[in-house]
Amino acid sequence: MTTDSPTTESTTPADATTQDTARPTFRHEPALSRYSLLFGDTTAGFADYEIDGSRVLFTHVEVDPRHRGEGLASILVEQALDDMRERTDLTVVAVCPYVVAWIDKHAEYQDLLTRGR
Repeated sequence: MTTDSPTTESTTPADATTQDTARPTFRHEPALSRYSLLFGDTTAGFADYEIDGSRVLFTHVEVDPRHRGEGLASILVEQALDDMRERTDLTVVAVCPYVVAWIDKHAEYQDLLTRGR
């Protein structure tokens, strides 16, 4: 994933069957400070963040009610954190309760909370 392009897209394997037959596309939208999962042109979920100096604060994760229960929030958070790990050296601050719980369950991501300190 490059920092030059305005969006980063990748096809994401879904763990659960979705209402759509296509796999969701993961997109980084830096101008909106947002990561999104899309089915075609329809946003199924997003994760908002704010950059504060050397920290990135994940403030909100939301999945369209029609897609809840499909594991999309987990895919979204994992891909967003993977992107942050790959592209930046920012310290992750989990503000959103879902992101807090997700990182608590995935020990391999806890180093993001203390890097750069």
